[in-house]
Amino acid sequence: MVDDGSHRGPSRGPATPDPGLRLRETRVYLKRRWVLSAIACALALASCVRATGTPVGRQPAGPSQPPPVATFSIVARDPATGELGVAVASKFFAVGAVVPWARAGVGAVATQAYANTTFGPRGLELLALGETPEAVVAKLTAEDAGRDHRQLGMVDAQGRSATFTGAKCSPWAGGIAGEGFACQGNILAGEPVVKEMARAFQEGKGTLADRLLAALEAAQAAGGDSRGRQSAALFVVRAGWGYGGMNDRYLDLRVDDHPDPVAELRRLYGIHLSTFGRPDR
Repeated sequence: MVDDGSHRGPSRGPATPDPGLRLRETRVYLKRRWVLSAIACALALASCVRATGTPVGRQPAGPSQPPPVATFSIVARDPATGELGVAVASKFFAVGAVVPWARAGVGAVATQAYANTTFGPRGLELLALGETPEAVVAKLTAEDAGRDHRQLGMVDAQGRSATFTGAKCSPWAGGIAGEGFACQGNILAGEPVVKEMARAFQEGKGTLADRLLAALEAAQAAGGDSRGRQSAALFVVRAGWGYGGMNDRYLDLRVDDHPDPVAELRRLYGIHLSTFGRPDR
């Protein structure tokens, strides 16, 4: 007998979805997404480590260390005028922004090597209280855990002076202190650099600035910074000798980046004299 459909049972309608099957499919999908995300993160992390050598979120071991202010400098006083000053040269960018400090009627400070720049203002404060340069240098270095890497020169308004070279300053390193001046340097071509600087200052003629520049030129001629040349500065103070007579900053000349910075400093000094002159002339 041919079934024409008239004897079929009741219609079942569309199939009802299985909730368990849909839940399993969702779990599989999410698991695949999680695995792919984990792989992508791992690849990105590996790329960062290769690029920087340091895992993301972790700082390199130890604090970053600035480059040493390897240099030669002189701090000095003119007993005839009371001027105080610092002259410095180095294979270091903008050395005049770090090393020289001075205050009229108080003293002058040069801080260098792995320079502790607090030695400048703190040293002047202690000198202003009447402490000697030797006592101030001893106090500043005793309190500094990095003293073995520091170098410091100081002169006061009475002409007393002191120089300090830490035991771990890069050779050649050392200094000479005498009446009215202190010379010091590190990473130098040799001891003659400091000796010639001191000799030129002691034998020099003219103003304090003239003698400071002569000292730098003699040190450079003796070999200077063993790494080369880059910057230099001349800083001289005297009460009322600043611009308009309103401060003590008589000379504040800087050569930040130049193939022959000491010669360029001499040129700038000439321009300063021709433009402003000296208040006592």
